[in-house]
Amino acid sequence: MLDFAKEYSFPLKHTVIMETGGMKGRRVELVRDEVQQLLKRRFQVDVIHSEYGMTELLSQAYSKGNGIFYCPPWMKVLIRDEEDPFLTTHDSPLTMKGAINVIDLANIYSCSFIATDDAGKLYGDGSFEVIGRIDNSDIRGCSLMAI
Repeated sequence: MLDFAKEYSFPLKHTVIMETGGMKGRRVELVRDEVQQLLKRRFQVDVIHSEYGMTELLSQAYSKGNGIFYCPPWMKVLIRDEEDPFLTTHDSPLTMKGAINVIDLANIYSCSFIATDDAGKLYGDGSFEVIGRIDNSDIRGCSLMAI
């Protein structure tokens, strides 16, 4: 999408633009807000939606443009302390910043529990914000398989 936006700029009407994540080492990393501002400017839209998910999960969380993600009822996000992985938002009722853990109950025969290297913040209503990657973490993602 960024390559397309670099070459073309025109107003998109009756269109939802959904960004799905980072550059995975293919270009200079931009933070989500920079990506969204660029896309808004090039395609003259008011909002860019976002998807948060990964190959190992069957479910995704979505943001309608404000950077706050919402999960379906069978998917849950917890935040763990970067220094103490056993300390999570499950242990504390307060909003907490740290690394994102995901539980996805979508598959009847298995259950995905993923401890990511994504940094985030969890809110009291179960919504969450992705702040970025934890420093010095490996680049991950299914799009790397094509390299």
